[in-house]
Amino acid sequence: MHPAQQTSLMQTANLDVEIATTSLTSDLREGAILLDIDGTIVDIAPTPRQVWISPELRHTLTCLRELTGDALALVSGRMVSEIDLLFAPLELAAIGGHGTEIRPVPGTEPQTRAASLSRDLKLRLAALSELGPGILVEDKGYSLALHYRLAPDLGPALHAAVARICALMPSGTAEIMPGKAVVEVKPACVSKALAVRELMKYPPFAGRHPIFIGDDVTDEPVFEVIPTFGGLGFSVGRNVPGVNGHFDKPEDVRSWLARIVADRRNAAG
Repeated sequence: MHPAQQTSLMQTANLDVEIATTSLTSDLREGAILLDIDGTIVDIAPTPRQVWISPELRHTLTCLRELTGDALALVSGRMVSEIDLLFAPLELAAIGGHGTEIRPVPGTEPQTRAASLSRDLKLRLAALSELGPGILVEDKGYSLALHYRLAPDLGPALHAAVARICALMPSGTAEIMPGKAVVEVKPACVSKALAVRELMKYPPFAGRHPIFIGDDVTDEPVFEVIPTFGGLGFSVGRNVPGVNGHFDKPEDVRSWLARIVADRRNAAG
């Protein structure tokens, strides 16, 4: 990363709450931008299917893809195919399924990093919806998520039941991931952090210094690896120890990204 860009980023990082009013005007082709989706660039919805991508956000991401020379990637628990449908017609590099899929180049088939959870395990987990109304089952292909945003009182019982089921599985089979009103089970051999390390080996990401923005517990291991590449990490909604700064809410992230685009366009005349 160019020294001027690093200085600009560190000044931004120290602003914390004021970060959304600061922008970057350095050469973005020396860096890369990695973005979580839900709770980071889009607001958390009552159900995963209710998430909406605004035309403004789609335009911002399209411009950032151009400004970074395609070094813009979405890093999500959603499958890559679902990410494409959500952001259509825009296609970006992506990490899907919490690291079970990697697609360095938009428009190509994602690389698969792990097998899906077994049908038997998914059925046993899905049966936990009988704990009460409001528990929503989401099959993500490689993983399975149980959402309780509509039934918050059932959270403790749901977490305990998932832990009991997974404890019966062979060691190293499955990993439980707590999240915002959701408990998800995925293959144990993959993670967003491992996938980011792999993504950074491919052009145009190789040799770049990434900026990663995420909000959830599953994003915390990514924050730990970003400094390896001389990059910076920013959390959303809470100040995670070790990050370079934080945004209060996804709206602030969207505004900041839009400012980057506007300032770069103004600088170019």
